[in-house]
Amino acid sequence: MRRTRKLLLGLALAAGLLTAAPPAQPADAAPVATPATAYTWKNVRIDGGGFVPGIVFNRTEKNLAYARTDIGGAYRWQQATKTWTPLLDHIGWDDWGHTGVVSLASDSVDPARVYAAVGTYTNAWDPGNGAVLRSTDRGTTWRRAVLPFKLGGNMPGRGMGERLAVDPNRNSVLYLGAPSGNGLWRSTDAGATWSRVTAFPNPGNYVQDPSDTSGYASDNQGIVWVTFDETTGTRGNATRTIYVGVADKANSVYRSTDAGATWARLPGQPTGLLAHKGVLDSVNGHLYLAYSDTGGPYDGGKGAVWRYATRTGTWQDITPDPQAYYGFSGLSADRQKPGTVMVTGYSSWWPDTQIFRTTDSGATWTRAWEYTSYPNRSNRYTMDVSSAPWLTWGTYPSPPEQTPKLGWMTEALEIDPFDSNRMMYGTGATVYGTENLSQWDSGGKVTIKPMVQGLEETAVNDLASPASGAPLISALGDIGGFRHTDITKVPAMMFTSPNFTSTTSLDHAEKNPDTVVRVGNLDGGPRIAFSTDNGANWWAGQEPPGVSGGGTVAAAADGSRFVWSPDGAAVHTTAGFGGSWTASRGIPAGATVEADRVDPRRFYGFKGGTFYVSTDGGVSFTARATGLPATGSVRFQAVPGRSGDIWLAGGSPTGTYGLWRSTDSGATFTRLGGVEQADTIGFGKAAPGAAYPALYSSAKVGGVRGIFRSTDAGASWVRINDDAHQWGWTGAAITGDPRVYGRVYVATNGRGIVYGDTTGS
Repeated sequence: MRRTRKLLLGLALAAGLLTAAPPAQPADAAPVATPATAYTWKNVRIDGGGFVPGIVFNRTEKNLAYARTDIGGAYRWQQATKTWTPLLDHIGWDDWGHTGVVSLASDSVDPARVYAAVGTYTNAWDPGNGAVLRSTDRGTTWRRAVLPFKLGGNMPGRGMGERLAVDPNRNSVLYLGAPSGNGLWRSTDAGATWSRVTAFPNPGNYVQDPSDTSGYASDNQGIVWVTFDETTGTRGNATRTIYVGVADKANSVYRSTDAGATWARLPGQPTGLLAHKGVLDSVNGHLYLAYSDTGGPYDGGKGAVWRYATRTGTWQDITPDPQAYYGFSGLSADRQKPGTVMVTGYSSWWPDTQIFRTTDSGATWTRAWEYTSYPNRSNRYTMDVSSAPWLTWGTYPSPPEQTPKLGWMTEALEIDPFDSNRMMYGTGATVYGTENLSQWDSGGKVTIKPMVQGLEETAVNDLASPASGAPLISALGDIGGFRHTDITKVPAMMFTSPNFTSTTSLDHAEKNPDTVVRVGNLDGGPRIAFSTDNGANWWAGQEPPGVSGGGTVAAAADGSRFVWSPDGAAVHTTAGFGGSWTASRGIPAGATVEADRVDPRRFYGFKGGTFYVSTDGGVSFTARATGLPATGSVRFQAVPGRSGDIWLAGGSPTGTYGLWRSTDSGATFTRLGGVEQADTIGFGKAAPGAAYPALYSSAKVGGVRGIFRSTDAGASWVRINDDAHQWGWTGAAITGDPRVYGRVYVATNGRGIVYGDTTGS
């Protein structure tokens, strides 16, 4: 299985429009965005699709659990339905970075209180500072305390933790471990205000790659976890003993015995590794630590597990696999059975992740799987992925690999503190869990299933809703994409043959929707694929020389030919299905390409403020309109059924920004007054009595950011989302459904594909 590649998504965002927006340019006219109309919003079901680095159970309220994601917000577990409810959909465009959650804390004194430390990147990709969100109603509503530094929910080391913790005796006190050399922070008013703990001596020093000039891999990973010894305090009084993990291979664990007034390096500790997790069994007086030689979540070539006796100060190496070629994380203690502990080999990519379990405080361990006679394996578990069958990735590996995998990037593993039979763990693609964990110890088989319904974490790059066939075809980061024949059900499989790391663009022939093309990223290629059955089956096409990535692709209206603008090479055209390619003339490399939806010989391109048109099937292009946005990200679409009718959205807050229309095949464009900013444009079924398709856009109209619809060819717009449904950044793609009036599909960066219907439709 591949490693998730959120870093690439971050780079894509950095190249787009994700800056705090200054005042918009004056509008040419002023159609007012009317108040939000009644819409119902749901997710197109995929179930998972991204990395879940943290799972947190409340220690005093049964069945109260939370999950955090690196770019897709936070979720609360619903026991009655065994689903997850999203909690941060209210985060808007300007605060998109707050969809990355670096840590969660659930208050054991007052279980209604929950906290989230949010912020996606600590480098320049995210222009905003981090924040701590606080809720007194289990995440239904939030208040925010903005911090004077950034947090990195999608940075290296994001699987370590938890960095945010509530004092289990005096719950007005919280601690937060900060990255980037910002040290340890404390709140004494339940998260409303924060100040640095100046007495804490070590802000950390570990960086993944000091030579990385982007600041992504060269950031100091900082303070990585906080653990209280609840036995050293009484209700209403601050806990005396606190342990803190630091990203410093020589000094990874510190302790305070006076409620945080003074701190000292824990004596006798192992060195040369980073402590990813620190979990305390207060009954037996054991602090367990899971170590790796790197910060993860992808890397790690050596690890260890240690036990520290809090009453005697002695250390014991209890590493379950001394020959481990991976790091350890995913550490959890069974609160019902002190001495029972589990830990993961989070970076064991091949042949599979590993999970270890001890029932005697680490004296002996058992494994989730082990070799019988190589390459054959004996598993203590069975896997049932019938609810999300795509988790097999459509692969048929040879032993010792198996499908589906037990997991990868398994930095989050938690045993339910009220139920020793229930355990959940996060992977790079889903949340798995079991409800018969005790079978592990009795010689039976633990049944592992996805426990992820409702948690949608895909990053969406492109969407298509053909007039016939499947209602939705998607291009996704990390897991390629899907053909949804029913948007309320999980598809059986992602795109395969080939299975791209990320699909960057797709298109269907407007007059022949069975013909579909997609392009994407894949080490070594191929990077283009075709289908003649509406995306049900695919085959790989040939590539022109020099291709390094997917880029954008367009299908002729009748499916007779294609134009491809790949990364690393010039724009090319082909007749048929890519048996041979011809470099297009008159259009620069890297241009975005689209097809006219009526004329099969007409294609369009855009780059650097200039619009290009081809009337010979992409063989040659001519520069037409200029003066369009020269900076920022621009997306455009041609209107189905209307040759030469084109809408273009995009730009930059510091330059030209808005929405334009051409009715003469791109010779001229007219800017729509009143649409101050626009980033996507899509078309759906016309409103009753209307002749022109409904328009949809992620835009700013009348000073308000949102998802907008126009039923009169852009003369007026109505906001169709509301402040509770914003999903951070929605600038990648949008499309209406040509068969259902009012239905719109919205691409998010980490919350999957959201679709809206008019209430009651």
